[in-house]
Amino acid sequence: MSSPRDPDLADVLDAHKAITTALPSITVKPFFKRCHAALEAPNTPNPSHQSQRILVCEHINEGLRVTTAASPGLARLANAFGRLAPKLAWQRREGLQAKDPCFAGNHANATLIGHDGLEHHHSVRLGVSLLAPGVEYPDHQHPPEEGYLVMSGGDWRQDHGKWVRRDPGDTVHNVPDIWHAMRAGEAPLLALWMLWTGD
Repeated sequence: MSSPRDPDLADVLDAHKAITTALPSITVKPFFKRCHAALEAPNTPNPSHQSQRILVCEHINEGLRVTTAASPGLARLANAFGRLAPKLAWQRREGLQAKDPCFAGNHANATLIGHDGLEHHHSVRLGVSLLAPGVEYPDHQHPPEEGYLVMSGGDWRQDHGKWVRRDPGDTVHNVPDIWHAMRAGEAPLLALWMLWTGD
């Protein structure tokens, strides 16, 4: 059954869409366009969703300060996400082979849209990753195609290659099954990701 979308979630989506629509012609742009088109369909609320905050979430505000300072479009996104963040179920990612002993207690993910998010969707999963300063999210891979919108800066790597700096407003495009990793610098790393889970 469809119902009105959470207004703060709607504002995050609108800000994300505005930023990604304005991107130059890069490979991730049509990916984001396909995801946003799918998200315009009627949504199904997740009645079992419960908010949860863990200790690393104390870094969210600092990450959002970096985002806000980057551009008016990102400031709009940061403002909307700041209102939405307390409603999310923040969790640690289990099962990764992390070289960094600090990883376990200094990262969190939360799903905005998807099977464990605020609403269900059959084609798109939208979430956020948070890393405390200096922490590395280890190499991992997954079948769905993925696009990141970087909110606060950090370093990113694909296929065990060189680390590449990504600043607020930059994007990362992960094709299916590519190995990828990210790490925070002096500021927390905050990034929104979309996974295509449809046909």
